[in-house]
Amino acid sequence: MSLYYEHKVRLAGMDADGRGICKASALLNHLQVAAGYAAEEGGFGRQALIQRYRAFWMLARSWYRLERPLRWEDDITIRTWHRGGRGALMYRDYDILVDGEPVGESVSAWVLASVDSHRLLKLGSVTELAGTGGGALCKSVTLSKLHCPDQLREVERRPMRYSDTDINGHVNNIRYADFACDAARLDQLPADRFLAEMQIGYLAECRPGEVLTLQTQPRWDGCYVRGVDKDGKARFETALFFGELLP
Repeated sequence: MSLYYEHKVRLAGMDADGRGICKASALLNHLQVAAGYAAEEGGFGRQALIQRYRAFWMLARSWYRLERPLRWEDDITIRTWHRGGRGALMYRDYDILVDGEPVGESVSAWVLASVDSHRLLKLGSVTELAGTGGGALCKSVTLSKLHCPDQLREVERRPMRYSDTDINGHVNNIRYADFACDAARLDQLPADRFLAEMQIGYLAECRPGEVLTLQTQPRWDGCYVRGVDKDGKARFETALFFGELLP
């Protein structure tokens, strides 16, 4: 048996930036909401995992690519499935459609962590995952570790605050997309360009009271952004790539 889940949503004003284009953090949020619903329907959602295995899903890497921007009041459909539960890393795939037409895709990589120790658990122990993968739908994209340039320029020091946190008590992963877009100054992006692709590597969690130094390195088609703590340890790394906004 294969399992895929469809999540439909109309993009609201809070999802959009000043140009009416869906922000990266808003898109990632909708993708994760769809992933959560899919996991619940499959019997391996948050509450089920905590009750049966004392474990929870933790996002390790995420990537998306768009052929054109998503805009305010677009009716989008997110179709999602996972690739199976072997080893320590589970991939989840997504197709992104507007009015039934494919406009993009996404892949995320998840690990299962112990509630008590945060140690990683083997996915094979979750019997509910057996036989629920996407089968022939599964994508071939894999997410390797980002390799940002060694020399990045400091652009900002950003305190982590209460409003950045989620139910796990640490900074929610979609907030790093906001940090990256701010550091890359997407407010100054030329009118004929848009953020077409983003990959984020989540290296270590952050909590309120900590301060991240945001570093950037532009490239001809985008920008690298890294967030490091007071000891110089990277907490997240991001690559942003811009596309041409066609009339």
